[in-house]
Amino acid sequence: MRCLARLWLSPPCKQFLPGYARTMYKLFVAIHLIGASIWVGGHLVLCATVLPRALRKRDPSIIQDFESGFEHIGLPALLLQVVSGLWLAYHRLPSVSVWLSLDSTLSWLIAGKLFLLFATVCLALNAQLRVIPRLTADNLHILGWHIFRVTVFAIGFLLIGVGIRTL
Repeated sequence: MRCLARLWLSPPCKQFLPGYARTMYKLFVAIHLIGASIWVGGHLVLCATVLPRALRKRDPSIIQDFESGFEHIGLPALLLQVVSGLWLAYHRLPSVSVWLSLDSTLSWLIAGKLFLLFATVCLALNAQLRVIPRLTADNLHILGWHIFRVTVFAIGFLLIGVGIRTL
């Protein structure tokens, strides 16, 4: 029974639930991919269509309108990615200390994802606390660089994920 209490947070105990590990792994991969689709797709749309229009018209409200709608699905998608990504990493390398040891290809890839997550959070905090409160038509380009970087990081997440999945 002790094993049943830990099922959600740790790799499953195969002796109690045959096939459970495989099922949970597939479920977490699916959740992770859905979150990635929303996060990467939303940022590609923002960077490729919304941002150029806002810069051309010098109108920050275009970005703010998109963000106000996207944040309702984008932030939960990112949260799903973080939770499922940590579970998947733990499933592949059950020792958290190994994630940053950089002694295998998998640990390099996991560390890369953790770095991109840290960089994304730093950019988001900087945007929320410093850029957006002072956003005007004159400094819209600063937010544009933030959006571009987060989009590049999102694509990086995706490419590293492909690397992990195809190891």
